[in-house]
Amino acid sequence: MALVKVFSGSEILAQSLKVRIEAAGVNVIVKNNIQSSNMAGFGSLGQAVEVFIEDKDKEKAAQAIEDFKMGN
Repeated sequence: MALVKVFSGSEILAQSLKVRIEAAGVNVIVKNNIQSSNMAGFGSLGQAVEVFIEDKDKEKAAQAIEDFKMGN
């Protein structure tokens, strides 16, 4: 299972993209470094939320990702 990062940014945008990709029938993994660092007692700045999909699902998720990038 090879994972591909398709997004890195804010938590709100990551959740929006996750919903779109899942609607296309693709499983999504969200790595939230903001929550992880807060739980450990550290602060976090910048692009701390990442969205990953399996490499084999890139084509299936491509339209949802493109629509997200274009703001549709």
